Amino acid sequence: MKPIRLLSGMFTVGFWTLASRILGFVREILLTAFIGPGPVMDAFVAAFRLPNMFRRFFAEGAFNAAFVPMFSKRLEGGDNAEAFAQGAFNLLAAAVLALVGVAMIFMPALVWITAEGFYGDERFDLAVGYGYVVFPYILFMSLAALFSGVLNATGRFAAAAAAPVLLNIFACSAMIAGAVSGGAVIDWLIWVIPVAGVAQLALVWGATERAGIRIRPGLPRLTPEMRHMFRIAIPAALAMGVTQVNLVVGQLVASKTEKAVSWLFAADRLYQLPLGVVGIAVGIVLLPDLSRRLRAGDDDGARNALSRAGEFSLLLTIPSTVAFLVMPLPLVSVLFERGHFGADDTAATALAVAIYGVGLPSFMLQKLLQPLYFARENTKSPFRFALVAMVVNAGLAFGLYPLVGWLAPAIAASAAGWVMVALLAIGARRMGDVARFDARFHARAWRIVAASVVMGVALYAVVQVFGWLFAVPTWRYLALLGLVVLAAVVYFAAGQVMGAFRMSEFKRALRRS
Repeated sequence: MKPIRLLSGMFTVGFWTLASRILGFVREILLTAFIGPGPVMDAFVAAFRLPNMFRRFFAEGAFNAAFVPMFSKRLEGGDNAEAFAQGAFNLLAAAVLALVGVAMIFMPALVWITAEGFYGDERFDLAVGYGYVVFPYILFMSLAALFSGVLNATGRFAAAAAAPVLLNIFACSAMIAGAVSGGAVIDWLIWVIPVAGVAQLALVWGATERAGIRIRPGLPRLTPEMRHMFRIAIPAALAMGVTQVNLVVGQLVASKTEKAVSWLFAADRLYQLPLGVVGIAVGIVLLPDLSRRLRAGDDDGARNALSRAGEFSLLLTIPSTVAFLVMPLPLVSVLFERGHFGADDTAATALAVAIYGVGLPSFMLQKLLQPLYFARENTKSPFRFALVAMVVNAGLAFGLYPLVGWLAPAIAASAAGWVMVALLAIGARRMGDVARFDARFHARAWRIVAASVVMGVALYAVVQVFGWLFAVPTWRYLALLGLVVLAAVVYFAAGQVMGAFRMSEFKRALRRS
């Protein structure tokens, strides 16, 4: 069995996730430039959120929270892991096919539930029409997630991490083709999404075959193993469902303000860049590693894996948070302000980015702490914690709307994220030392924060002096590039001097990647 190299695995996943997020940025830049905030973009965001919402249940969310630990333990123990994966594939395919059929019938109701503010204007009919086209993407995405879970459990991360890149390649190519041909860009975009799903599924299915695990479609059977998996998956699905309720609540509140859905979407894409690179990499690699170590009784190894994943998380998340608080306007201006995305859109989105930035560490810490529960096949506790966070989110989103308007969902999401982290951390105390960070983590954590503060001070000073460059079209791209280079140099130099990390550790991990 191939061993899992934690740090190199996170670098591999992080690299491909970064590539996906960068291309995703290009996708959103094209979307905002060719279509721009307004009815069409609002409708697309609401429609595309539907398959992504159910992805938390059937793809890398609830299903994999149950499947990956069980598959990893069978793989570790030589207990016919391939047959288990085959049974899970058949049940997942049947369940998602049924979901797609129901959604096709009740699409108008789904749009009304998730974006009630659209009802009565053109956005509603547009979102329903787009939903019919993009919703089947959930089938391909869910099955691809199962194959990705198999690959991750065997220590093969590259193909699974690279698969999401295909969606962005297809989407960007389609929008450019639509613009060049003079057609409706939105039509090109929505029709290419299910095609990209097929390509993603083909990539990871082929990689699983090359890994020596053969899975073929068949009739679903509810064996005792599958029943046990569902007993674990259902609380996780409910927990992920609570997370989606939070998103729906935010969209419901934002849909009452014209363009707000688009503004929050653009802000979400920006803060999702570091969260995706770090949080997804940590969650994907840490869960199977913890599961296998706990199965083998290696508590010291499990604690070391958690602590090193924590260092890796803080390493990139804390400076990203500081950057979002110090320079959101230059970031949004350079990345999005063009075409149909104007200066007012930039100002609104930048404010949302700063608010989401406050919550960014909490969203990352959730990815770090949840595997402690999932590796033990405990999905009920995260569900209970998520319920509390849902109440906090809904209360703040609706309660603050009369006071701060469309910004209420961003404030609510960040606050609820920190509540969730507090509950996960308190609950993990009962797991003993294996769920506690080691001395090296505590020694380095405050140094990472200090290096990030030094970087933030340098960025703030430069923005105050040279901020006018971002208003000059011919200079703003070089100005942002200069800021990024400055941030990296200052942060890594300060971190090296303060002992926050050692550059030699990165070199070793990259050689193993």
